[in-house]
Amino acid sequence: MTASITSTEAPDGPVTSGFWGLTLGSIGVVFGDIGTSPLYAFHEAVRGAAHGQPVSRVMVLGVLSLILWALLIVVTAKYVLLLLRADNNGEGGTLSLMALGQRALGRRSWFLMALGVVGASMFIGDSMITPAISVLSAVEGLKLATPAFEHYVVPLTVLILTLLFAVQSKGTALVASAFGPVMVVWFTVLAVLGAVHIADDPSVLAAINPYYALQFLLSHGTIGLVTLGAVFLAVTGGEALYADLGHFGRKPIQSAWMFFVLPALLINYFGQGALVLSDPSAIEHSFYRMVPEHFVLPLVGLATAATVIASQAVITGAYSLVYQAVQLGLLPRFEVRFTSETHAGQIYLPRVNRLLLIGVMLLVLLFHTPSNLASAYGIAVSTTMVADGIMGFIVIWKLWNWRAATAAAVILPFVVVDISFFSANLLKLLEGAWVPLLFGVIMAGTIWTWRRGSGILIQKTRRIEVPLDDLIRSLEKRPPHIVKGTAVFLTSDPSFVPTALLHNLKHNKVLHEHNVVLTIETAHTPRVDLSERFRMERISDKFFKVRLRFGYMEQPNVPKALAIARKQGWQFDIMSTSFFVSRRSLKASAQSGMPLWQDHLFIALSRSANDATDYFQIPTGRVVEVGTQVTI
Repeated sequence: MTASITSTEAPDGPVTSGFWGLTLGSIGVVFGDIGTSPLYAFHEAVRGAAHGQPVSRVMVLGVLSLILWALLIVVTAKYVLLLLRADNNGEGGTLSLMALGQRALGRRSWFLMALGVVGASMFIGDSMITPAISVLSAVEGLKLATPAFEHYVVPLTVLILTLLFAVQSKGTALVASAFGPVMVVWFTVLAVLGAVHIADDPSVLAAINPYYALQFLLSHGTIGLVTLGAVFLAVTGGEALYADLGHFGRKPIQSAWMFFVLPALLINYFGQGALVLSDPSAIEHSFYRMVPEHFVLPLVGLATAATVIASQAVITGAYSLVYQAVQLGLLPRFEVRFTSETHAGQIYLPRVNRLLLIGVMLLVLLFHTPSNLASAYGIAVSTTMVADGIMGFIVIWKLWNWRAATAAAVILPFVVVDISFFSANLLKLLEGAWVPLLFGVIMAGTIWTWRRGSGILIQKTRRIEVPLDDLIRSLEKRPPHIVKGTAVFLTSDPSFVPTALLHNLKHNKVLHEHNVVLTIETAHTPRVDLSERFRMERISDKFFKVRLRFGYMEQPNVPKALAIARKQGWQFDIMSTSFFVSRRSLKASAQSGMPLWQDHLFIALSRSANDATDYFQIPTGRVVEVGTQVTI
């Protein structure tokens, strides 16, 4: 869900000279997750359909037909043809869709906020499950090469994943340069293997008829619904198509999917189906049974490389999503490291990396096999897709100005399909689906606590704050001692006196000759034009109000943004400027309006937040911190 290439092409713009490079990059990054699904999706779906019984022709054709139409409806129609057009200034993804919906409504909607939070939480859960199930599935092929490797599958998986997370801090530029070519080889191998084995039983092509999918679901009752949950494994990763819109552009992603990735996947699935029809025992390792025994190890190596790429994509996608959440005020500030001077999408969040590593390792050690993990996998992605569908309706209706009935007629079938997949995966609740649901609840609870606690904190501080205009009038009547230089006071509400300014006057009894009340805003667009970055208002001889605006995918840099003020006549000099920051010390209170456990969680989140001076890239030598105590 992240990218190593930053697109300069507008999603709706003409094909540029970089089109093929962007298309190759999208193959390497966007389709890693869905591209490794053939390792386990068909195998798990047919086993679910068999439910311990011998594999039959009806099962194979039913599963193949379900996979085919799931890929066409959920991925191709919903994401590739529809939602890729719903871009927020060129950016896609769950939080971008949420911001787009709120802009369409013209107000902050708690319903949309809840959908965005749930979708984002579930995607982060998916970011832990994808590396675990993908690498386990690839390495499990070693058992087919020789049973002696059986006891080394989990340790080897742990080693590969540990190395993968260890190199995240170095950036993905070097690895990313190989993503595209490796995945082109991977999809080519998928297509070749599938084409070879379709000849084993060409009648497998009958599964193109949706009759087989419907017949299977209607005639198998609960087993059909369970199988539908396993079939969903074939479309996991489809949401990445939309999430990576800003990195590659709409046309490269659509072209790569329609003319290369989708055909390769379908050919491989049908090849696996033909192989199992001709030899039902092949279902145990249907993917690796497509090659002769002496080619198993090379295929395991290629599959491992592909799964590492798929894992890399969702890991860095989680970084991007958390960064967006921080910028939108849904989470406290995390340390962000930009690992590339040229590609803004390449970021590294140390704390998120550690949490993901712990989560992935727990999943591998808890579930041991891809089959066990498969039960936990689909629920996370299906929840995100349901949220995307509902928010998509609001965007199509309000922003695209379609009639409500027309918008509903377009999006409702997709939402119904997504809810069907969600319901099917919910049947696996006790088998492992509880894992991402539990994580989603924890993540959503954390975001809710942060938002609620921040609101209460603002209300408490507002009670003791003084209107800025009143203070300025008071200072004009009885001016304190004036010192040279510029003082910048950070605040979230420029209408009231920043706490640091009050304490500076109270304890130091001085006022600078130039005082700037600085407010930093995050827009609901990914990026803000430089012409809208800086706005200054002179309110007295010694006071100015300055507002800096950043997009939710931009790196806030206060000194660099303030330098723009020179064009408006303000001579900003960093060496004669002091930045005053208020640091609050929070204490829990039973009368805060939140349960005590939530108070303690909010305080812990506040303490864990990255320092404001680091986050806004203010030189530490120019910062004065003023401490205050607040009971919450």
